[in-house]
Amino acid sequence: MKVKSYKELIAYKKSYELVKLIYDLTEQFPKTEIFGLVSQMRRGAISIPSNIAEGFMRGSKEYNQYLKIALGSAAELETQLQLSFDLGYCNNNEFEKAYNLNQEVMKLLSTYINKISNR
Repeated sequence: MKVKSYKELIAYKKSYELVKLIYDLTEQFPKTEIFGLVSQMRRGAISIPSNIAEGFMRGSKEYNQYLKIALGSAAELETQLQLSFDLGYCNNNEFEKAYNLNQEVMKLLSTYINKISNR
């Protein structure tokens, strides 16, 4: 079955949920981080589904590159999540939920990239 819209992609759906989770998570960060980690994490998170959508709509020639950009953003977010946890900005449950969802997204993106590359 051919995917007709990026909105059907599991990676898109999960990364969209991740964005909402990151917005909720960063809401409680110290106000001193509003232009630091909060801004970085939110921009990185929104970059993931945005690049999936843009790449899908641009077509097959550029799609793989946009998926790689999304994967890079997810890797950045992984680092920022770990740092925010280490700094005590979020509790273990919040961290694990966001971290695990991000890991799922990264695995899906890697799978998509490998499938496209092997065509």
